[in-house]
Amino acid sequence: MDTATHFAMGFGLAALAHLDPVVATAPGLAEAVMLGTVIGSQAPDLDGLTRLLGSSAYIRNHRGVSHSIPALFLWTTAIFLFIQSFMTQVYWGHLLAWIFLAVCLHVFVDLFNAYGTQGLSPFSKKWIALNWIFIFDPFIFGSHLVGFMLWMAGAHPGQVFMYIYLLIAGYYYLRYRMHKRATEAVVRSLKVEGEYTIIPTISLNQWTFVVKTATRWYVGEVHGTESIILDTFTIKPENEWVRAAKADKKVKSFLSFTKLAHVEVREQSFGYEVRWFDLRYRARNLGRSHYMLVACVYLDKEGQIRDSFTGWIHRGEEQLAKKLDPEKEIQLG
Repeated sequence: MDTATHFAMGFGLAALAHLDPVVATAPGLAEAVMLGTVIGSQAPDLDGLTRLLGSSAYIRNHRGVSHSIPALFLWTTAIFLFIQSFMTQVYWGHLLAWIFLAVCLHVFVDLFNAYGTQGLSPFSKKWIALNWIFIFDPFIFGSHLVGFMLWMAGAHPGQVFMYIYLLIAGYYYLRYRMHKRATEAVVRSLKVEGEYTIIPTISLNQWTFVVKTATRWYVGEVHGTESIILDTFTIKPENEWVRAAKADKKVKSFLSFTKLAHVEVREQSFGYEVRWFDLRYRARNLGRSHYMLVACVYLDKEGQIRDSFTGWIHRGEEQLAKKLDPEKEIQLG
């Protein structure tokens, strides 16, 4: 989920914690729990600091180790020790439990959008993305805002958020059913054998899809039960230029993150351009479509890497051209 929703969930769990009679009555414990749940609801996303090392480092690390099973315990312990260092709690077990719940909830809800996490690491490096919920969901965020207003108006915070989280649980089930129905609509429309990925949008009844067959990619949208194909790409056998570009460490980071990337090779004056683009992230700019998450490599005519880039492109070809230099030579490793 987005940062704002994670923050809201941190405060929501602090409110829910008032159902715990010890939290509700022990002096200072409710305040310590609130601090713990708010920090815990954000802690796994501290991997965002890897942006400082470049976009490929961010793609390689975001929602990876920081969202793994061992990280759940490491984040919880670190936050608990931090709070205990200046807000020592006698009933420390309750504080520890609510912090752990906040960290786990962060990782859990991240499993349901298109980006996903490596939530089963180190037992599995597979990215888990259930694709039920958009990264920012107005219903989930709005439900928290309503809960906060009721809390401020004098309602019992624990009871309010107990009902809100039961309502959100029902909403997740509804989104599961809607995802299933959208998938069935695309299967009926395309009538091809392949891997179907249905992706949520901020609109309740609109989805996007990526379908991979033995020979083609199909990218499109689902509106209700009607599907529309927007782009198709022919899957070609891997050639020597693609194999050479795969040696680039930025490309390795990109391909470890997504299995829905189409690759194209274009001949250029300096040699060859090899570009992968993640088909999940299609956008329109000035009436033209482009794919925002890319990995691009410039090769000379002998197949040596001259420059490469991995990251988000929001303004299309011109933005990418500014990030690559065909005369530059880089070192691998």
